[in-house]
This record gives sequence, structure tokens and C-alpha cells, in this order.
Amino acid sequence: MDRPKFVIEPTEAESMANQLGLTVLELLPSLVKPAQSLARPPISKYHVGAVGLGSSGRIFLGVNLEFPGLPLHHSVHAEQFLVTNLYLNAESNLRYVAVSSAPCGHCRQFFQEIRGASDINVLVTSDEPNEDRSKFRPLSYFLPHRFGPDDLLDKDEPLLLEPHRNGLSLLGAKENCCSELCNGDTFAEELKRAALDAANRSHAPYSRCPSGVALIDCEGKVYKGSYLESAAYNPSFGPVQAAIVDYVANGFGGGYERIVGAVLVEKEDSVVRQEHTARLILQLISPKCTFKVFHCC
Repeated sequence: MDRPKFVIEPTEAESMANQLGLTVLELLPSLVKPAQSLARPPISKYHVGAVGLGSSGRIFLGVNLEFPGLPLHHSVHAEQFLVTNLYLNAESNLRYVAVSSAPCGHCRQFFQEIRGASDINVLVTSDEPNEDRSKFRPLSYFLPHRFGPDDLLDKDEPLLLEPHRNGLSLLGAKENCCSELCNGDTFAEELKRAALDAANRSHAPYSRCPSGVALIDCEGKVYKGSYLESAAYNPSFGPVQAAIVDYVANGFGGGYERIVGAVLVEKEDSVVRQEHTARLILQLISPKCTFKVFHCC
């Protein structure tokens, strides 16, 4: 079974646009409804789709995710999914976004972690019929008085989509499950390395507490997620949610119960810790998933 594509390569995007007699930019709003169909909002039943055009010419999709049994603030907004999708695929910048509904304040703030965020062009496809649906507006139109990285960081500090490494190495392991991680030590070592890599790519310039999560599904495929901070703190995106984005975007489909193992890497005794939240989320969405924590320095 073909799985949905959350990344469209430039040549494929151009081909799709030509078939419809559109430019690639005009193609974005036409992909919003298909993106909405991929959302997983079992609580609100409110499907949100976001479609972005990166500086490489690739098109990225984002959808909202909700988790029954968890507090609502653990939900993933479509715009957060979109930005994480860019991050996972090493996209250097976001130029245009078409979204089914106007981004909430939470997401407008999360966009600020991207260099030149005020110039990201946004189109809301659910605008009234008399509105010009081809008109993109800069993000500064939606968030005119912004608070962001410039208020807290040096100008040469790498921002969310910019490459960087945190220089982390592992300490000893802390066991957090009563049985071995799925499929034995080989997969445990692979997950540990993947989670360390995600922690090294983590965007945590405000707390200096990077962390990363790696998941493995029942087919043996590994997914990674990095902790992504916001200057406003509250829209910060946990590494478990980021790894779930990777699972939804690049997995084989199906429910979260296919996730059978997880590893978290974070600093020991850091002021921002992910362990308790990660365990809570994984226990609710995939109760049989084993979980380990490794500390780094």
C-alpha cells in the first residue's frame, strides 16, 4: 500500500503544477485539503492542513495530531508538524505556507524561530469567498509586534532550521523498563545512537537543555525527534512529539501501537527535563512500548 507523501521533491512539484496549469506557488493551496485528510484529531474532529514551500523548491505537508487521554497541550499543531517536517529533512528555510485556517497565536510564535520569519508568506485558504485566495501575506501581517530570538539571543546564534551540533556524548544508562528493549541489544544500540544524534541537533538555545528521542516500530524502522524550543517558552516542541511527526510522515501508517520501543537522551539534572512527559505520552499512545533514558553531557 502506498503511504501518503509528506515531502514532494521539486521535479514532482513542477510536474504536478504543470498538469494542473498552475505555478508551483499556485499549487500550494490546492494541496491543503489533501493534507487535511491526513490529520489525526480524534478529540476535536477539526482537521488542519498546512503546506509549505522551502527554499530548496521542495513542498512539505503538516497536519494536526491529538492524543486521547492526554492533556490538550500535548497536541501537535499542523504548523508545528510542518516546521518539524522541514527540520527532519534539513530544509534551510520556509518561504511560503498555505494553511486551512489562520495560524493560532501559538503557531505564529513558533514560526519566529526561523530566520527571517516575518517574511514568510502565508495564505489562509478558508478566507471568505470575496477574499483574494491567491494573495499571500507576510507573517508580520499576522504577528505585527513580534517577540522572538532577537530579543534573547546573539545574532550569530543558529536558529531552528540552521545546521548545528550540540557536542553531546553519552554517560551511563538509566533503565526505565522491566524488560529488554524490543528485538535485543542491537536495536537498543541503534536507538541510543539515533536519540543522541537527535539531541545533538536539538534547538535549545534558551534553556541549554537539548534532548532527543528515537522510536522503533514493529517493522524495525527508526524515527527521530529533537527538542525544539521557542523564545516564548510555551510553544516549545517536545522531542517525543517531534519523533511522532517523523513516525506519521515517514512510517508505514497505522496506529501508534506499532511503536514498540523508545529511547530518550537528555542531560542529567537539567533544568528542563523530558523524561516524565515522554513516558506519559508513550504509555498512553502505545502501552506496550518499552522506554529507556540515557544521560549525556
